[in-house]
Amino acid sequence: MDPSKLLSALNFRYATKAFDPAKTIPAETWEALLDSLVLAPSSFGLQPWRFVVVEDPALRAELRKVSWGQSQVTDADKLVVFTSRDDLTPEDTARWLDRLAEVQGQDPATFEGLRKVIDGFANNMTVEERHSWNVRQTYLALGQFMTSAAVLGIDTCPLEGLDPASYDNILALTGSGYATCVACAVGYRTEDDHHAARPKARFPREDVIQAI
Repeated sequence: MDPSKLLSALNFRYATKAFDPAKTIPAETWEALLDSLVLAPSSFGLQPWRFVVVEDPALRAELRKVSWGQSQVTDADKLVVFTSRDDLTPEDTARWLDRLAEVQGQDPATFEGLRKVIDGFANNMTVEERHSWNVRQTYLALGQFMTSAAVLGIDTCPLEGLDPASYDNILALTGSGYATCVACAVGYRTEDDHHAARPKARFPREDVIQAI
């Protein structure tokens, strides 16, 4: 991909307000977008998240009721709920380092130093602070997901206008160790969504980028 194609994709992207419920994402494209979530970056590589793809129309109808009635929840082809770990425990660290050792063909003991660094970092925060940190990591995944979709010509709309506790209840997340932080509708815009034609309003580059 050359730079002009990247910028074209980023200009194509907008928070889609109206999705065409009759249009579906090709299977191969959707699989690539799921893999973009798997490949999302996170601090220490911990991946303190779980992505819930809500396919049941009845569940999506219930979620719409606690999402300010936003049509994207039910009309988009796909709905992904981004959840984050509600804590960051030594067990979380051990699970990740065991996986790292498995993939890299190493003895888990090789990563003992890293384990101490991660656990020391986590121990310096309260449970609430650890959850907040996990939420911030999850937004990294959301950004990568939306950018990947734009590159593939797929529309998205991030959804923070929702009741996280109600989402947790509807999706049976309560007590799971994960909590809703944001959702994202994915699909294709309608032809008459006038928001699509509006130019992006951004501050000039010199207002937001500083070289020192």
